[in-house]
Order: sequence, then C-alpha cells, then structure tokens
Amino acid sequence: MEKQKEQVIYQWPLDGKLADNERFKSESNYLRGTIKEDLDVQMTGGFLGDNSQLIRFHGMYQQDDRDIRQERIDQKLEPLQNVMLRARLPGGIIQPKQWLAIDEFAEKNSIYGSIRLTTRQTFQFHGVLKRNIKLMHQTLNRIGIDSIATAGDVNRNVLCTSNPIESELHQQAYQWAAKISEHLLPKTRAYAEIWLDGEKVETTDQEPILGQSYLPRKFKTTVVIPPNNDVDLHANDLNFVAIAKKGKLVGFNVLVGGGLAMTHGDTATYPRCADEFGFIPLASVLDVAGAVVSTQRDWGNRTNRKNAKTKYTLDRVGVDAFKQEVEHRANIQFAPIKPYKFTTRGDQFGWSAGIDGKHHLTLFIENGRLLDYDGRPLKTGMREIAKIHQGDFRLTANQNLIIAGVSEDQRPQIEALAVKHGLLDSEVSSQRESSMACVSLPTCPLAMAEAERMLPKFVTKIEEILEKHQAVMPIITRVTGCPNGCGRAMLAEVGLVGKGPGKYNLHLGGNLIGTRIPKLVKENQSEQQILDYLDQLVEQWSANGNKGECFGDFVIREKVVSEVVIAKRDFHA
Repeated sequence: MEKQKEQVIYQWPLDGKLADNERFKSESNYLRGTIKEDLDVQMTGGFLGDNSQLIRFHGMYQQDDRDIRQERIDQKLEPLQNVMLRARLPGGIIQPKQWLAIDEFAEKNSIYGSIRLTTRQTFQFHGVLKRNIKLMHQTLNRIGIDSIATAGDVNRNVLCTSNPIESELHQQAYQWAAKISEHLLPKTRAYAEIWLDGEKVETTDQEPILGQSYLPRKFKTTVVIPPNNDVDLHANDLNFVAIAKKGKLVGFNVLVGGGLAMTHGDTATYPRCADEFGFIPLASVLDVAGAVVSTQRDWGNRTNRKNAKTKYTLDRVGVDAFKQEVEHRANIQFAPIKPYKFTTRGDQFGWSAGIDGKHHLTLFIENGRLLDYDGRPLKTGMREIAKIHQGDFRLTANQNLIIAGVSEDQRPQIEALAVKHGLLDSEVSSQRESSMACVSLPTCPLAMAEAERMLPKFVTKIEEILEKHQAVMPIITRVTGCPNGCGRAMLAEVGLVGKGPGKYNLHLGGNLIGTRIPKLVKENQSEQQILDYLDQLVEQWSANGNKGECFGDFVIREKVVSEVVIAKRDFHA
C-alpha cells in the first residue's frame, strides 16, 4: 500500500447561526430529551416541544389525519395526533412469524389497520395513538425488530438488492447490509430506556461515528447487486456495488453523494447522482462506511439544513477532497472501479426459480398499501400465506413483496392463496408495475398534493394513452406529494412533484436503469394538463421513437428537455 496521503483539513466554518435542530440534538442527552415523561402527558395526543422532533431518531413521525383536521378544529378538538413508525429492516428480510405479529398489531392498534411497504425496503405502521406507542415498540422487540435510526439525522434503514435467484450471492450481500446497519447505529441506550423499560444506568454515552450532535442531515445507504439497480442507488448518500467472482462476493465499488430532495424555488437545491470513489475489499467495508459518515458529520453544513446533505458537501469541497479524507480516516486507498453494468431496475414479478431449487413469487403491491379492499383482501391474504410459508418474505425497495424460498410441493398452495386474495393478478399492466408514489395525504405533514391516492387512476389514464398510440414500452412513472423525494420521482422517466392542491411540477428524462435525473418541463400543472401534454409526447414517441428507445431517452433526443449531466450546473439551467 502506498504511503498514506496527508489528512485534508477542511471543516464547515461554523461562524453562522446553527440550525435549531443542532441545538435540540446537542441538548437531548443523547436522544432522550423528556420523551419518557411526555408519554404520561394526557392533555395532548402529541409530543411537546423538542420531543416531537426527537422521536424521529426513534423511528417515528408525529402526524395527524389532515382529512379531518378542520372538522376537529371546528369541534374545538386538537388534530387527531398519532405517529407513523418505520421499522429497521436491513435488506428487507422478514420471517412469517414476525409478519403475523406485525399484522396483529396493525389490526388492533392502528387507526387505519394497514401495513405500508415503503421505498426504504421496510414497513410502516400508520395511525398509532400515543397510548399504544410503547406497546408498539415492545411488540417489535419481542419479535426481534426495532425502529432505531429509521428517521432523523442518522444513517437510515440499509437497502439491499432483493435478488432471490442468486441466493448465495444475495445472502452474502444481505449479511453486509446488516453489518453496515449495526455498525452505523446510534450507541445511546435511549431507545431501550424509553420504550423497552431498560434499566437506566450511569453511562458516559459516546457516539464515535455519529457524534454528540449526530449528522447534519439524514443519511441513506445501499448494497446493490448488478445488473439490477432495484434500490435506485443514486437516491442514496453511500452505496456499495457488489463485485463477485465465480458467484462469490469479493468486494464493493463505493459510490457517494446521491440524493433526490430539493426545495421548490431554491436553485441552490437539486437532486444529484452519486460519484464513484473506487473499489474496496470486504475487509475495508465497515471502516469505509464509518469514514464516509464521519466525514459528512464533520464537513456537512449545520447552518442551512437545505444544503446539509452529503451531495452538497461533495459539491462544496470537491469530490477528490472528500474521497481523500475518507481514505485517511479509513486508512485505505481506493482501487480503481471494477467493471459493472446495470441493465434493469425495479422488480421482476411472478414466479422465478433460484439456483438452490427453491421458488420465489414477487407480488405487486400497489403503493405498498396492504389492506383489505372490496374483492381484494390483500392483508388477509398475506396473513394466510404467513401461516403456512416455510421460507421468508423480502420487502423490496419498490414497495413490493417477495415470498421467497418456496419448495416445489408448496408452490401450488401459495399461488392459490395469492390468487384468491388478489395478491397475484395477471391483469396488472407493466405500466402499473412501473409506477409508484409516496404516502402523501392525508397523513404526511409535508404533503402539498396527493400522491398515493391519485396514482391508481392516473396510471389508468396513462395506460389509455399508451394503448391509444400503440406504444409498446411502459414509462417509469412516479408521483411524490412534495419535493423531499420519498417517491423517487427524480429518477423517473415521468416524475410528478407536488406543488399545491391538485398541482404538480412535471419532470421528464430519466432512464430505464435509474442513472439519470429528469428535468423540469412544466410547472404548477393540473393532472389533466399533464395528461394532455403526455398524450402529445407519447404520440410522437410511438411514431418517431427508435426501436427499443425508452420514453426518457426519446424526450432528450428530441430536445423536449436537455440532459442533466452535472446536476449542480444542469438541473436548473
């Protein structure tokens, strides 16, 4: 190994006023605040003061049902305060017995009764009242799950390619996703003390990786196995791209600095794809993960949260400087990037056979919402499958679910249950399977426009346009209710970003493999205005597109939008 380079000394100048989040994090006594005491306050269904923010570090968001907010105000009642919990589930793997416990809790203790599969490859409970929050955490703990660090300024749930076919390689990658998740977790005992009645001990809490004030902003990590970019790696701060030889994992290419969130009207914010740093062997994975996180911890912007994510740090200090600092902290040098190629993304639906002789059934779950609908009792169906399934479930980063490890003799029974309950439907189009949305209204406090509730009908209209013009390829379509990026619209061929009630910004020009940011083409448009415009473009695409040319490539070739190559320069140009 060559002589280590001198450490780069560059930290964010803290001469401006710190964001208020920095105050309450540093004053929180390592994320404790007064959450425990607040649980006993009966005058409100919510959390008071800083605690409403601190509970995010414990995996929860305080919400209310916005559909009935005004009605309750008119009745002189406070909004129906509740929490959404997002579980920590590295790689999205869950056992049938765990699923049954989750299902039972949602049925008995959630306002909505549903289980929501998310783009972070985990599940969410929505509508849990204050009196049931502790029970929720203790229920999860009993089955070996927690919600530590699934929100807040920390490393969030670590994603991993679902890949059920190459089972041995996936198992190795999954194990690294779990190790990275554990390595980057907060070390404070606050979670156990507050939610699990852990004994409060005299402790000198230390956070060697995250620091006393934790990170400047949220941080996201993936492990991805080419050629399927099913986790949308460019939406994430830190990415480990698996490199294998003869089916064995030998190391990872490391990519840093992806992220999709932005702010309407603020040209200093933009989505960005990750940069390649280099290849590392397996022995260096945890050191590099810690080094990237700690560098962002020390160099990230703590005065302006809109520019606090890793992508902005890289653009401010330079990719080379950030990379050199990571090498110094991890005591490694990145080798050149190993060859890799993405050819697909998303999920492959239906049955597939693994190399181990097991079978895997990938189910399309529209918007990830598992609930019993008229004629489609999805939640009941999953419960019945969980009662007999002998393998595991894998939640995907696209809000879908894989029944993995099905033996040959059990396959007919699993399939029959899936068909009976509407979980397996041969009539679902490839266009619908290529579309997704964030939760948005009525529960998300940041939502500006509908997303989950508008997407199904919107997709139906897109299907009609495609059929009308005899288009042969689906269009990757995503809707998000605000510009924070949860629905990953900024990696879609057609991305709608909520601007206000019934209004969206339309972005075009992503590609099939998720390596290009789409660009704004129409602002503050109604759903019908967007559909009318897409109708014209699809007609042109169908008539003039090259063979096999996706919609995103077509609109760039035809100069409907210009290509975003360097986000900082091109996205707002």
